[in-house]
Amino acid sequence: MSRMFYPKLAANNIKKNYKTYVPFIMTCTLSVMMFYIMFFLRNNKGLDIMGGGQTLRSILGMGLVVIGIFSVIFLFYTNSFLIKRRKKEFGLFNILGMDKKNLAKVIAAETFYAAAISISLGLILGIVFSKLGTLILFRLLDFELPFGFDISWSAAGYTVLVFSVIFFLMVLNNLRHIHLSKPVELLAAGNVGEKEPGTKWLLAFAGTVCLAAGYVIAIVTQEPLQALALFLVAVVLVIAGTYLVFVAGSIAFLKLLRKNKGFYYQTKHFISVSGMIYRMKQNAVGLANICVLSTMVIVMLSTTFSLYLGLNDELRSQYPRNLFVRGCDIDVQKSRAAADEAKDLAEKMDIKQKHTVDYRYLAFHASYKKSRFKNAYPGDAYQSGDNGMVILIPLDEYNRMQDTEVRLSKGEAVFYSPNAQLHEKEVYFRDQKVKIIKTVKNINVQESYYMRLADVYYFIVPGEEDVIQIAKKFPTSGKQNDLDFYYGFDTDASPKKQINYVGELNSLYTEKYTEGGERDLLAEGSENVRAGFLSVYGGLFFVGLFLGAIFIMAVVLIMYYKQISEGYEDKERFRIMKNVGMSHREIKKTIRSQVLTVFFLPLAVAGIHIAFAFKMIVRMLAVMNMTNEMLFACCVAATVAVFAVFYSVVYAMTAKVYYRIVE
Repeated sequence: MSRMFYPKLAANNIKKNYKTYVPFIMTCTLSVMMFYIMFFLRNNKGLDIMGGGQTLRSILGMGLVVIGIFSVIFLFYTNSFLIKRRKKEFGLFNILGMDKKNLAKVIAAETFYAAAISISLGLILGIVFSKLGTLILFRLLDFELPFGFDISWSAAGYTVLVFSVIFFLMVLNNLRHIHLSKPVELLAAGNVGEKEPGTKWLLAFAGTVCLAAGYVIAIVTQEPLQALALFLVAVVLVIAGTYLVFVAGSIAFLKLLRKNKGFYYQTKHFISVSGMIYRMKQNAVGLANICVLSTMVIVMLSTTFSLYLGLNDELRSQYPRNLFVRGCDIDVQKSRAAADEAKDLAEKMDIKQKHTVDYRYLAFHASYKKSRFKNAYPGDAYQSGDNGMVILIPLDEYNRMQDTEVRLSKGEAVFYSPNAQLHEKEVYFRDQKVKIIKTVKNINVQESYYMRLADVYYFIVPGEEDVIQIAKKFPTSGKQNDLDFYYGFDTDASPKKQINYVGELNSLYTEKYTEGGERDLLAEGSENVRAGFLSVYGGLFFVGLFLGAIFIMAVVLIMYYKQISEGYEDKERFRIMKNVGMSHREIKKTIRSQVLTVFFLPLAVAGIHIAFAFKMIVRMLAVMNMTNEMLFACCVAATVAVFAVFYSVVYAMTAKVYYRIVE
């Protein structure tokens, strides 16, 4: 037999089965292209000179890992569709005298052709579109990109290596299927799944419990960091519940409908319900995959898009004033001198100040319960509603900053909190009692970042010695002999002028307040870190777009293969319907009803998942400084709407293939 027999047969098989092979090769090609582009961007030298470039490189690296892992899982999944459609053909070859060794050569040749075409085209497209990817990324980051065209040979080499390994593993998996199958089983493979599945009540119940548990966690979790810790648990429960409900719960529900005689014994219901039960076992996994992928796409795009659009809000949340000075262990004289120098420099640079904040304080983590503050540590400070941040301010600082003349005796305090309440008139800092003589509604302090993560308690106490005495009872407050200092203000000055101001003020502080090689005071500004914030949130948005695109591609391909599989499996059944007297119109109406129900069910369930997860995601975003809930809601609504339209278009296109096969 000629050496070229198997390669020619393999090429002919790909040509003959182009309806299934072409989408598979296109998917592999796009996966290779995206992997190369992500690798190319991660290695881009421009990141070395960009603010936050190293953080962005790490984000792109994580995106690269996700694309690689997803490519392995998804390409294996889609390859299983190919093998199932081809098993009958392989069985026929086996019956006609081609042994499993020869079949292995044909399968290896087919996979080699698919790999060669996919990797070659993917690399070419990756190289061509890598510049476009770079332009999009740097445009999102508002970073000027030098003109030029580069090819990353290391990215190309790693891409070829990764996908060669994936295709090699697919060959081994395909050969395993063929080796373990008998000729008769291969011939009958096209009919696998025709047996009506049994009702698995235990699995259906387990799926319902998993979904309910995941939803409850999402609803009842209140603390942002607690939400961050429990999100993965909720995701695992919801994914497991989704698969179990689709696989077992859907069958149980359909059989309950069948027991309802009044509903079931109607022409449109009888055909639809019986047809869906007949094949739901094999449909369910694919539909669950579509549901999970759809949910991932919506969550990923809406969160990253809202983080990117809300950059100014996030900067404001992290930096309550445009320009500010922080100092640790600062006495009164040094704090007043530092504040005067900051004011003088602002006047010198024609920077007008507004919303000025100026005070000294000490802060520490504490656990509050039943009128008593106890030790709490940073690692667990926000893990329950009892933990929070205590901020102590001396009375002199309070009167100066509020322009008041409040008087306090020993053991007394004024209380303020932006997000908590004290109903007791006396509280204890471990064993020290403090009497609350007044609660105020507002203090001119910085809007603390901590108030989004936990309760914040401000106490104005008689003197600095009282502040230090209380603080030293809590290990997390540190071993300070004096107080911390904050001076900040807003300004309408240009970003460049703000950045220059921070640089000059830090130079001044370095010259005057450096002791033992350490500087006690540090000037900062929101514009100085904008590039870093943009790198993080812009990078997340870019990776979200990339991963969203590859997940959408997966949804499209799964829908396409499901329509083909459904079509071939329904073709004979609907021919029988026609023979027993159903009109073409009735048959088509039944087809449309069943297909619409099956393929829009995942989108509906994904919408339910998003609705229950909304509050939990909002709390998680608070950890990343995103507090604009309305912006996130709009991003979710827009993403769902666009995805639903796209999903409908893909369904309409793939449904045409189904109808052509059936009719």
